[in-house]
Amino acid sequence: MAVKIGELEALFRYPVKSMGGEALETAELGWHGLDGDRRLALRRIGDRGGFPWLTATRLPQLLLFAPVRRTAEGLPTHVRTPGGEELALFSEQLAAEVSRRHGSPVEMTHLDRGIFDEASVSLITSATVSGIAELAGHRADVRRFRPNILVSSLRSEAFEEDDWVGGLLSFGEGDQAATIGITNRDERCSMVNYDPDSARPAPEVLKAVARGRDNKAGVYAAVIRCGRLALGQPVYFRPAVGHLGRQ
Repeated sequence: MAVKIGELEALFRYPVKSMGGEALETAELGWHGLDGDRRLALRRIGDRGGFPWLTATRLPQLLLFAPVRRTAEGLPTHVRTPGGEELALFSEQLAAEVSRRHGSPVEMTHLDRGIFDEASVSLITSATVSGIAELAGHRADVRRFRPNILVSSLRSEAFEEDDWVGGLLSFGEGDQAATIGITNRDERCSMVNYDPDSARPAPEVLKAVARGRDNKAGVYAAVIRCGRLALGQPVYFRPAVGHLGRQ
């Protein structure tokens, strides 16, 4: 039986991997995550490893680059640099600007099914964000954790998401509501240390996640049923068979 656990508090999409994100009021959830999420990334030319993408763990300044939309649908058309210049998404000028900062050449890449580290949907609760901020002695800022979905839970207990692994979350009413299956806890890296507005590091944030939490906060999910997500939707949880969670 599904039970209401909270409401959908915020939605985020990241058109270019590791660049600035977009806060949304509604989003279409497809089989490969939110439409338009992480469909683009900068590839490190010449890298022959299994993960050739340039991310903010290597170049924190990427967080300060912001995708710009000139049309309501489709991919962004430009990127605003930290200096305020708007460069075309696939232009040589943008690639050169990032390459200069990184110290080696990169190029923009587009993959229809997305470029994800682990799974196509990531989720965290506002209680977990606040709990980590308190432990780290920093202002709570969900953008450090780059989730797609932020949930305001009724329990308002930090790390409540751990109890959802193996279960299902549905957004909205009815049998056709958008639904995701929670697959595993989200293992964090130094990305959470960087201020999304300045890219300045604060190592105590990751240390707070590591202390007693096995370096994990929030969860990943796979799409079970496509549909529309919207701010304020009720969120329902159906546990895995035989899993009762904390009472």
